[in-house]
Amino acid sequence: MIGAKYAVRTALAAALGLSLHIGVASAETKIGIAQFGKHPQLDETVTSFKAELAKLGVADAVYDELQVNFDATLIPQMVTKLVSGSPKLILAVTTPVAQGARQIVGNSGTPVVFAAVTDPVAAKLTPSWEAGDTGMTGASDLQDVSSVVKFIRKLLPDAKRLAYLYNPGEDNDVAVLKLIKEAAKAEGMELVEVGLDNTNDIPIRVSSLAGKADVIYVPGSNLVQPAVPAVAAAALSVNIPIVNASAQAVRDGLVAAAFEVSYTKVGQNAAKLAAEIIAGKSPASLAPIKPTYEDHTALINEAVLAKTGQKVPESLKDCECFVK
Repeated sequence: MIGAKYAVRTALAAALGLSLHIGVASAETKIGIAQFGKHPQLDETVTSFKAELAKLGVADAVYDELQVNFDATLIPQMVTKLVSGSPKLILAVTTPVAQGARQIVGNSGTPVVFAAVTDPVAAKLTPSWEAGDTGMTGASDLQDVSSVVKFIRKLLPDAKRLAYLYNPGEDNDVAVLKLIKEAAKAEGMELVEVGLDNTNDIPIRVSSLAGKADVIYVPGSNLVQPAVPAVAAAALSVNIPIVNASAQAVRDGLVAAAFEVSYTKVGQNAAKLAAEIIAGKSPASLAPIKPTYEDHTALINEAVLAKTGQKVPESLKDCECFVK
Protein backbone atom coordinates (compact mmCIF):
# COMPACT_ATOMS: atom_id res chain seq x y z
CA MET A 1 0.00 0.00 0.00
CA ILE A 2 1.71 3.14 -1.35
CA GLY A 3 5.15 1.59 -1.12
CA ALA A 4 4.63 0.14 2.35
CA LYS A 5 5.34 -3.59 2.53
CA TYR A 6 2.97 -5.21 4.93
CA ALA A 7 0.54 -8.08 4.93
CA VAL A 8 -2.71 -7.76 6.81
CA ARG A 9 -5.00 -10.39 8.18
CA THR A 10 -8.32 -9.74 9.91
CA ALA A 11 -9.59 -11.54 12.99
CA LEU A 12 -11.90 -10.93 15.93
CA ALA A 13 -10.22 -10.73 19.32
CA ALA A 14 -13.14 -12.22 21.23
CA ALA A 15 -11.75 -11.70 24.69
CA LEU A 16 -11.46 -7.97 24.14
CA GLY A 17 -14.18 -7.40 21.58
CA LEU A 18 -11.61 -5.68 19.35
CA SER A 19 -11.40 -5.50 15.57
CA LEU A 20 -7.81 -6.47 14.81
CA HIS A 21 -5.41 -6.15 11.88
CA ILE A 22 -1.84 -7.42 12.36
CA GLY A 23 1.03 -6.67 10.00
CA VAL A 24 4.12 -8.80 9.41
CA ALA A 25 6.58 -7.90 12.17
CA SER A 26 9.54 -5.62 11.56
CA ALA A 27 10.88 -4.24 14.84
CA GLU A 28 12.64 -1.23 13.31
CA THR A 29 9.55 0.27 11.69
CA LYS A 30 6.64 -1.45 13.42
CA ILE A 31 3.85 1.04 14.14
CA GLY A 32 0.76 0.49 16.25
CA ILE A 33 -2.47 2.20 15.23
CA ALA A 34 -5.17 2.63 17.86
CA GLN A 35 -8.47 3.78 16.39
CA PHE A 36 -11.73 4.51 18.21
CA GLY A 37 -13.86 2.92 15.48
CA LYS A 38 -14.44 2.72 11.75
CA HIS A 39 -15.59 6.09 10.42
CA PRO A 40 -14.92 7.78 7.05
CA GLN A 41 -12.97 10.72 8.50
CA LEU A 42 -10.96 8.55 10.89
CA ASP A 43 -10.22 6.02 8.15
CA GLU A 44 -9.11 8.92 5.92
CA THR A 45 -6.75 10.05 8.68
CA VAL A 46 -5.14 6.61 8.97
CA THR A 47 -4.87 6.07 5.21
CA SER A 48 -3.19 9.44 4.63
CA PHE A 49 -0.90 8.88 7.62
CA LYS A 50 0.43 5.67 6.05
CA ALA A 51 0.77 7.22 2.61
CA GLU A 52 2.62 10.29 3.88
CA LEU A 53 4.92 8.22 6.07
CA ALA A 54 5.92 6.19 3.02
CA LYS A 55 6.63 9.39 1.08
CA LEU A 56 8.80 10.60 3.95
CA GLY A 57 11.02 7.53 3.64
CA VAL A 58 9.41 5.02 5.99
CA ALA A 59 8.42 2.85 3.05
CA ASP A 60 8.91 -0.49 4.80
CA ALA A 61 6.60 0.28 7.72
CA VAL A 62 4.39 -2.49 9.06
CA TYR A 63 1.24 -1.82 11.05
CA ASP A 64 -0.58 -3.42 13.95
CA GLU A 65 -4.07 -1.94 13.83
CA LEU A 66 -6.79 -2.15 16.45
CA GLN A 67 -10.15 -0.46 16.84
CA VAL A 68 -12.79 -0.76 19.57
CA ASN A 69 -16.03 0.04 17.72
CA PHE A 70 -16.38 3.26 19.76
CA ASP A 71 -16.48 1.37 23.06
CA ALA A 72 -14.34 3.51 25.36
CA THR A 73 -14.16 0.79 28.00
CA LEU A 74 -12.00 -1.29 25.63
CA ILE A 75 -9.38 1.40 25.01
CA PRO A 76 -7.03 0.26 27.84
CA GLN A 77 -6.98 -3.32 26.50
CA MET A 78 -6.41 -2.07 22.96
CA VAL A 79 -3.45 0.13 23.92
CA THR A 80 -1.95 -2.54 26.19
CA LYS A 81 -2.06 -5.06 23.35
CA LEU A 82 -0.35 -2.64 20.96
CA VAL A 83 2.38 -1.82 23.48
CA SER A 84 3.05 -5.54 24.00
CA GLY A 85 4.08 -5.71 20.34
CA SER A 86 6.99 -3.29 20.98
CA PRO A 87 6.17 -0.78 18.21
CA LYS A 88 8.44 2.07 17.25
CA LEU A 89 5.50 4.36 18.04
CA ILE A 90 1.70 4.35 18.36
CA LEU A 91 -0.73 6.46 16.36
CA ALA A 92 -3.72 7.24 18.61
CA VAL A 93 -6.74 8.46 16.65
CA THR A 94 -9.29 10.70 18.47
CA THR A 95 -9.18 12.31 21.90
CA PRO A 96 -10.52 9.38 23.98
CA VAL A 97 -7.97 7.01 22.45
CA ALA A 98 -5.10 9.47 22.94
CA GLN A 99 -6.09 10.02 26.58
CA GLY A 100 -6.26 6.27 27.11
CA ALA A 101 -2.87 5.84 25.48
CA ARG A 102 -1.37 8.49 27.72
CA GLN A 103 -2.58 6.66 30.82
CA ILE A 104 -1.42 3.24 29.67
CA VAL A 105 1.84 4.12 27.93
CA GLY A 106 2.93 6.88 30.30
CA ASN A 107 6.71 7.18 30.28
CA SER A 108 7.27 3.59 29.13
CA GLY A 109 9.42 4.74 26.23
CA THR A 110 6.87 4.08 23.47
CA PRO A 111 6.14 7.44 21.82
CA VAL A 112 2.54 8.29 20.95
CA VAL A 113 1.46 10.49 18.03
CA PHE A 114 -2.18 11.52 18.24
CA ALA A 115 -4.40 12.53 15.33
CA ALA A 116 -7.93 13.94 15.05
CA VAL A 117 -7.68 15.45 18.53
CA THR A 118 -9.37 18.84 18.65
CA ASP A 119 -7.64 20.48 21.63
CA PRO A 120 -4.69 18.52 23.06
CA VAL A 121 -4.03 21.17 25.70
CA ALA A 122 -7.58 21.06 27.09
CA ALA A 123 -7.41 17.25 26.88
CA LYS A 124 -4.20 17.37 28.95
CA LEU A 125 -2.21 15.59 26.27
CA THR A 126 0.37 18.36 25.81
CA PRO A 127 1.37 21.19 28.15
CA SER A 128 0.79 23.82 25.45
CA TRP A 129 0.45 24.38 21.72
CA GLU A 130 4.15 25.22 21.62
CA ALA A 131 5.56 21.89 22.82
CA GLY A 132 4.79 18.21 22.98
CA ASP A 133 4.69 16.17 26.17
CA THR A 134 7.41 13.77 27.31
CA GLY A 135 6.07 10.89 25.24
CA MET A 136 3.36 12.44 23.12
CA THR A 137 2.63 14.98 20.41
CA GLY A 138 0.39 14.98 17.37
CA ALA A 139 -1.92 16.59 14.85
CA SER A 140 -5.07 18.47 15.80
CA ASP A 141 -8.28 18.70 13.78
CA LEU A 142 -9.21 22.03 15.39
CA GLN A 143 -10.96 24.18 12.82
CA ASP A 144 -9.08 27.43 12.39
CA VAL A 145 -11.78 30.04 12.84
CA SER A 146 -9.59 32.76 11.37
CA SER A 147 -9.27 30.72 8.18
CA VAL A 148 -13.04 30.17 8.11
CA VAL A 149 -13.69 33.91 8.24
CA LYS A 150 -11.08 34.50 5.53
CA PHE A 151 -12.92 31.98 3.35
CA ILE A 152 -16.26 33.69 4.05
CA ARG A 153 -14.75 37.00 2.93
CA LYS A 154 -13.45 35.34 -0.21
CA LEU A 155 -16.81 33.74 -0.99
CA LEU A 156 -18.88 36.82 -0.11
CA PRO A 157 -16.58 39.84 -0.52
CA ASP A 158 -19.39 42.33 0.06
CA ALA A 159 -20.57 40.75 3.32
CA LYS A 160 -20.08 43.01 6.32
CA ARG A 161 -22.18 41.35 9.05
CA LEU A 162 -21.48 37.78 10.13
CA ALA A 163 -24.04 35.96 12.28
CA TYR A 164 -22.76 33.22 14.56
CA LEU A 165 -25.26 30.62 15.79
CA TYR A 166 -24.23 28.91 19.01
CA ASN A 167 -25.38 27.29 22.24
CA PRO A 168 -24.35 29.42 25.28
CA GLY A 169 -24.43 26.26 27.38
CA GLU A 170 -21.88 24.41 25.26
CA ASP A 171 -18.26 25.07 26.20
CA ASN A 172 -16.90 24.51 22.70
CA ASP A 173 -19.43 26.92 21.17
CA VAL A 174 -18.47 29.60 23.70
CA ALA A 175 -14.77 29.02 23.04
CA VAL A 176 -15.34 29.46 19.30
CA LEU A 177 -17.34 32.65 20.00
CA LYS A 178 -14.26 34.31 21.47
CA LEU A 179 -12.12 33.27 18.53
CA ILE A 180 -14.62 34.27 15.85
CA LYS A 181 -15.05 37.70 17.45
CA GLU A 182 -11.34 38.33 16.99
CA ALA A 183 -11.31 36.84 13.49
CA ALA A 184 -14.30 38.89 12.33
CA LYS A 185 -12.75 42.08 13.66
CA ALA A 186 -9.49 41.31 11.86
CA GLU A 187 -11.42 40.92 8.58
CA GLY A 188 -13.41 44.12 9.11
CA MET A 189 -16.69 42.32 9.79
CA GLU A 190 -19.30 42.91 12.45
CA LEU A 191 -20.19 39.80 14.46
CA VAL A 192 -23.86 39.22 15.23
CA GLU A 193 -24.24 36.77 18.12
CA VAL A 194 -27.25 34.44 18.02
CA GLY A 195 -27.48 32.33 21.18
CA LEU A 196 -29.80 29.33 21.06
CA ASP A 197 -30.92 27.42 24.15
CA ASN A 198 -33.02 24.93 22.22
CA THR A 199 -33.79 24.11 18.61
CA ASN A 200 -37.37 25.36 18.87
CA ASP A 201 -35.98 28.91 18.83
CA ILE A 202 -34.26 28.46 15.47
CA PRO A 203 -36.98 29.56 13.00
CA ILE A 204 -37.79 32.84 14.74
CA ARG A 205 -34.19 33.68 15.74
CA VAL A 206 -32.78 33.04 12.27
CA SER A 207 -35.66 34.82 10.49
CA SER A 208 -35.09 37.85 12.71
CA LEU A 209 -31.64 38.25 11.13
CA ALA A 210 -33.22 39.76 8.00
CA GLY A 211 -31.53 43.12 7.46
CA LYS A 212 -29.12 42.42 10.35
CA ALA A 213 -26.74 39.83 8.86
CA ASP A 214 -25.25 39.15 5.43
CA VAL A 215 -24.08 35.59 6.10
CA ILE A 216 -24.52 32.96 8.81
CA TYR A 217 -21.79 30.69 10.14
CA VAL A 218 -22.87 27.44 11.81
CA PRO A 219 -20.11 25.84 13.93
CA GLY A 220 -19.73 22.19 14.89
CA SER A 221 -22.23 22.68 17.69
CA ASN A 222 -23.88 19.63 19.24
CA LEU A 223 -27.14 21.60 19.43
CA VAL A 224 -27.10 23.47 16.13
CA GLN A 225 -25.53 20.96 13.70
CA PRO A 226 -28.33 18.38 13.96
CA ALA A 227 -30.79 21.22 13.34
CA VAL A 228 -29.11 22.49 10.15
CA PRO A 229 -32.22 21.69 8.03
CA ALA A 230 -34.28 24.05 10.21
CA VAL A 231 -31.54 26.70 10.14
CA ALA A 232 -31.28 26.39 6.35
CA ALA A 233 -35.03 26.73 5.81
CA ALA A 234 -35.25 29.83 8.00
CA ALA A 235 -32.16 31.42 6.44
CA LEU A 236 -33.41 30.79 2.92
CA SER A 237 -36.70 32.49 3.75
CA VAL A 238 -34.77 35.73 4.36
CA ASN A 239 -32.12 35.16 1.63
CA ILE A 240 -29.12 34.78 3.94
CA PRO A 241 -26.41 32.31 2.79
CA ILE A 242 -24.94 29.83 5.27
CA VAL A 243 -21.35 28.68 5.63
CA ASN A 244 -21.28 25.49 7.66
CA ALA A 245 -18.55 23.75 9.66
CA SER A 246 -19.33 20.44 7.93
CA ALA A 247 -19.53 19.76 4.20
CA GLN A 248 -22.30 17.15 4.31
CA ALA A 249 -25.01 19.82 4.47
CA VAL A 250 -23.55 21.32 1.28
CA ARG A 251 -23.76 17.98 -0.51
CA ASP A 252 -27.32 17.59 0.76
CA GLY A 253 -28.29 20.91 -0.83
CA LEU A 254 -29.07 22.60 2.48
CA VAL A 255 -26.38 25.28 2.74
CA ALA A 256 -24.32 27.34 0.33
CA ALA A 257 -20.83 26.40 1.46
CA ALA A 258 -18.58 24.76 4.02
CA PHE A 259 -14.97 25.15 5.01
CA GLU A 260 -13.85 22.14 7.00
CA VAL A 261 -10.64 20.57 8.15
CA SER A 262 -9.26 18.00 5.72
CA TYR A 263 -8.63 14.70 7.50
CA THR A 264 -6.19 13.82 4.75
CA LYS A 265 -4.13 16.79 5.95
CA VAL A 266 -4.55 15.76 9.59
CA GLY A 267 -3.13 12.33 8.78
CA GLN A 268 -0.28 13.86 6.79
CA ASN A 269 0.57 16.23 9.65
CA ALA A 270 0.64 13.31 12.08
CA ALA A 271 2.94 11.41 9.71
CA LYS A 272 5.39 14.32 9.58
CA LEU A 273 5.69 14.22 13.37
CA ALA A 274 5.97 10.43 13.37
CA ALA A 275 8.81 10.56 10.82
CA GLU A 276 10.71 13.00 13.04
CA ILE A 277 10.27 10.73 16.07
CA ILE A 278 11.38 7.67 14.10
CA ALA A 279 14.45 9.67 13.06
CA GLY A 280 15.30 10.22 16.72
CA LYS A 281 13.57 13.38 17.89
CA SER A 282 11.69 13.41 21.19
CA PRO A 283 7.94 14.12 21.18
CA ALA A 284 8.51 16.88 23.74
CA SER A 285 10.60 18.80 21.19
CA LEU A 286 7.81 18.71 18.59
CA ALA A 287 4.87 21.09 18.95
CA PRO A 288 1.42 19.71 18.11
CA ILE A 289 0.30 20.80 14.65
CA LYS A 290 -2.78 22.99 14.22
CA PRO A 291 -4.58 23.06 10.87
CA THR A 292 -3.81 26.12 8.74
CA TYR A 293 -5.90 27.63 5.92
CA GLU A 294 -4.31 25.16 3.51
CA ASP A 295 -5.34 22.25 5.75
CA HIS A 296 -9.02 23.04 5.17
CA THR A 297 -11.22 22.05 2.26
CA ALA A 298 -13.91 24.26 0.73
CA LEU A 299 -17.12 22.98 -0.78
CA ILE A 300 -19.64 25.25 -2.51
CA ASN A 301 -23.17 24.51 -3.69
CA GLU A 302 -23.64 27.10 -6.43
CA ALA A 303 -27.37 26.39 -6.77
CA VAL A 304 -28.06 27.01 -3.08
CA LEU A 305 -25.91 30.13 -3.14
CA ALA A 306 -27.91 31.46 -6.10
CA LYS A 307 -31.17 30.98 -4.17
CA THR A 308 -29.97 33.64 -1.74
CA GLY A 309 -29.23 36.05 -4.59
CA GLN A 310 -25.45 35.54 -4.49
CA LYS A 311 -22.95 34.52 -7.17
CA VAL A 312 -19.61 32.79 -6.93
CA PRO A 313 -16.87 35.46 -7.20
CA GLU A 314 -14.30 35.29 -9.97
CA SER A 315 -11.58 34.43 -7.45
CA LEU A 316 -13.25 31.08 -6.72
CA LYS A 317 -14.66 30.11 -10.12
CA ASP A 318 -11.67 27.94 -10.98
CA CYS A 319 -11.49 26.13 -7.66
CA GLU A 320 -12.23 22.42 -7.63
CA CYS A 321 -14.68 22.88 -4.78
CA PHE A 322 -18.17 22.71 -6.27
CA VAL A 323 -20.88 20.15 -5.67
CA LYS A 324 -21.38 18.27 -8.93
